Amino acid sequence: MAVSKTHPPGAVREAFAAGQRHFGENYVQEALAKMDALAGLPVTWHFIGALQGNKAKAVAARFDWVHGVDRERIAELLSRHRPAGLAPLEVCVEVNISREATKGGVAPGEALALARRVAALPGLRFRGLMGMASPSGEPARLRAEFAVLRRELEAIRAAGLAADTLSMGMSHDWREALAEGATMLRIGTAIFGARGGHAWRPAGAVGEAA
Repeated sequence: MAVSKTHPPGAVREAFAAGQRHFGENYVQEALAKMDALAGLPVTWHFIGALQGNKAKAVAARFDWVHGVDRERIAELLSRHRPAGLAPLEVCVEVNISREATKGGVAPGEALALARRVAALPGLRFRGLMGMASPSGEPARLRAEFAVLRRELEAIRAAGLAADTLSMGMSHDWREALAEGATMLRIGTAIFGARGGHAWRPAGAVGEAA
């Protein structure tokens, strides 16, 4: 997945022309404006930011995937607001594999309960797990953290839930993520380059929270 947050619609169009089809966005207002600017382009949109309840309706209506569901309330809101005419929203449950207080996600060992709830809700399809490793840069530590997510998914499968997605690994740690079984990488900088001081924002989106 190409993480296109803060990059203009033209950058998405260029990546699409090169064969990229899956794009990730963190900010709802920015993403909706980008979707409108790229209307007609058959892109699969992934919401990968922390999701507040007041943005769940828009995300449920416009995105194809949501990574990072870490509360039952958010899952219920997404289910309630997913339009009946659309395919089920593909959902990953976020696990805090680095155990950092600044990161979202359920604690390791708690993903199964939330996964069962997601799988039972109409309009949603549980696909797997998402996690972010610590910024340590230490390969052994990164692999150990990604291994936590892999084991969580194995436990969920052993409990009888269908799941095929391990969303983990970014531009700086994708190699370690792949080594531990990642099926979806979230790559931004390595595709689009570093975000500069003049990152793209639609009018009125300054300071927006996800």
